[in-house]
Amino acid sequence: MTEPRTITLPTADHGPVTVTCPAWCIGHPNHRPDYHRADILHKGPDVNLAFHGTEVIAACLAQSPYATPGDPSLGGRTPGVSVYPPGRTLTPVQLYSLAAALDGYADRLRDLADQLHTILGGGR
Repeated sequence: MTEPRTITLPTADHGPVTVTCPAWCIGHPNHRPDYHRADILHKGPDVNLAFHGTEVIAACLAQSPYATPGDPSLGGRTPGVSVYPPGRTLTPVQLYSLAAALDGYADRLRDLADQLHTILGGGR
């Protein structure tokens, strides 16, 4: 078994803070010394959907171990999946709902493609 990974991050309100990183955490390259302890964020690798070089949606595992209680959809102490857009952290149930909505949207795009194909004379 590997030892837990720890990192010490500077914070504006608590000085150096040592945290244990979950196995999926890719590090803290964007952490700045003027961040507060509540801003510490464990983030996993991004899962991106891009089309013609433009990012459409991105998601990653995320956890803010020192987040203050508030809106859980903005991230928190419990790991979740951060999705952008809409800029929310989702639970497993919410993530399955998003996947189902994306499946439905893909069907509607296929319907539009069929309509366009017909309009352009491909249905003759």
